[in-house]
Amino acid sequence: MDDHRTEPETVEEIPIEKKRTPVFNLPGILLATLCLLGAIYAVQSFILSANAVDWLFITFGFIPVRYVIPFSEQGLQWIWSPVTYSLLHGSVEHILFNGLWLMAFGAPVVRRIGSLRYVIFWILSSVASAALHAGLNWGDPTLLIGASGVVSGLMGAACRFAFPPERKVTRPAHLNPRLSVAESFRSRTVVVFTLFWLIGNGLIAVGIPLIGDPNQPIAWDAHIGGFVFGFFLFSFFDRNIPAEPEVSQEPDILQS
Repeated sequence: MDDHRTEPETVEEIPIEKKRTPVFNLPGILLATLCLLGAIYAVQSFILSANAVDWLFITFGFIPVRYVIPFSEQGLQWIWSPVTYSLLHGSVEHILFNGLWLMAFGAPVVRRIGSLRYVIFWILSSVASAALHAGLNWGDPTLLIGASGVVSGLMGAACRFAFPPERKVTRPAHLNPRLSVAESFRSRTVVVFTLFWLIGNGLIAVGIPLIGDPNQPIAWDAHIGGFVFGFFLFSFFDRNIPAEPEVSQEPDILQS
């Protein structure tokens, strides 16, 4: 009696669904933001002349003295500069540092609130950062540029949901329940992160830079303005998140 054996299928014969891992695992709007910041910096570094860069900074950078001079005696830069300054950077270290923190804290915030609210958040946190800077440097002719204030705002926003207490069911960070302000202050992780962040900005305030040119002043007050905005006002941008599924304490029953 002949044995009838079925030869095993080779690996090549078994269809395998291949999942492609994206090169940039970032929300599209965040990737577009990084590309925009990089494109602006590339233009000012490789295309524009020194005089053109000066014009770019003066026209789109934030200068507190503009709000002392009567508006009738100047152009309209006082309208858009509280936002456009956040798109400009002064050095490679400056834009790389902001870009890295933007990816780290911007991604969970964007995934949680969506693209449109992210754009609104960027605009308003930029204005809040510039407002505190102007208030503490009223009439100052110095120039403020950089996305650090907005990045600080995203850090403050992330403190409201990205560092939750321990729990039994793990979820992606952007799906965590939002902590109230009081609950945030009771979270050890949030408190420790905030303290380290404040210490870092305190060192900057007394003239000890943590990165970049030590001779280039850093607007620590704009960082504070952005962080306070994001931390305390994040609830106005937040969306309803599905409730966390309850975990049954009883063992599963398998039926055959």
